[in-house]
Amino acid sequence: MEPSRNYPLFGGAFSSILPPGAIDVSDLRPVPDNQEVFCHPVTDQSLIVELLEFQAHVLGEAAARYHFEDVGGVQGARAVQVESVQPLNVENLALRGYCQEAWVLSGKQQVAKENQQVAKDVTLNLALLRLPQYQTDLLLTFSQPPPDNRPSLGPGNVPPPPWNLGDFEQLVTSLTLHDPNIFGPQ
Repeated sequence: MEPSRNYPLFGGAFSSILPPGAIDVSDLRPVPDNQEVFCHPVTDQSLIVELLEFQAHVLGEAAARYHFEDVGGVQGARAVQVESVQPLNVENLALRGYCQEAWVLSGKQQVAKENQQVAKDVTLNLALLRLPQYQTDLLLTFSQPPPDNRPSLGPGNVPPPPWNLGDFEQLVTSLTLHDPNIFGPQ
């Protein structure tokens, strides 16, 4: 099984540790320039790192809720439910010198896949890292749709296990900034 690996993001401006088996979605289809998207090779799980405009009008926990609801709107969610919002200790982050505050949110959204009518409950875990000096909200999302009943691979092909919250936490805490010029002139 492939081990976790440190992976360059946004042309090397950032890097982070990705879980085993992570597939860069930009190798499969177009991805917006402000996003890095990875999918699990077998499950429908995904990890997204987004550089978003800093939302100065929302503070603290409300900022995490704002971005969660915004993701739901973009996804066309039929229902959104926040289960918990907690502060994240900035001292535990590789970005601690840049990040002013951080929040983790867990919730569910009812979302239908493209070309499907039936909406499924998708568990979302978000980490919001706020970098006001760069006018940026960094949003990391771990999406966990309900498992599908997919046929298993052949006996010689053992797929990586589904990702878990520990994998997401490692992505968040290992996110490292290498080139602040990604944010433009300051």
